[in-house]
Amino acid sequence: MPKRSRITALSLALFAAAVQMPAMAEKPYVALEKRLSAEQLHATGLDTLSTEQLALLNRLLSDEQVARDTQKARDSAGLREKRDAATESFTATVKGDSRGWSTGDVVTLDNGQRWRVIDGELYLGKSVSQPKVTVSPGAFGSWYLQVEGQTPKLKVQRVP
Repeated sequence: MPKRSRITALSLALFAAAVQMPAMAEKPYVALEKRLSAEQLHATGLDTLSTEQLALLNRLLSDEQVARDTQKARDSAGLREKRDAATESFTATVKGDSRGWSTGDVVTLDNGQRWRVIDGELYLGKSVSQPKVTVSPGAFGSWYLQVEGQTPKLKVQRVP
């Protein structure tokens, strides 16, 4: 088979395998020669590849599947973590003394989290040592911080 035909056949095989990849996600990779019939191997020109070429093609396709599955697992874990965190309120204690906060201020909690005030203002009147706060989720991924015994809530954003 001429070189141009082999390249075309190889391109077609890669495309066909890539199209099938989402359906194969989370399944072990199956070599092309086991997946395709003799007629399909011949029609795509894969039967003309040397043993080394076919092994390389299988290895490349397998590596792509592993990379895709790994990224899918990471994405899934990240979404699960965000979803879990976005549904739970929690209470904590603010580190240090404070008289209040306004837009732009960063509140550091005893659990190590830091939250920046992005909307709102709270004035406590006098300095309060380690006030207790509740951080709770709002609509569309927003978060609110409320000091125990105080009415206004501050809209906050997590600071890495």
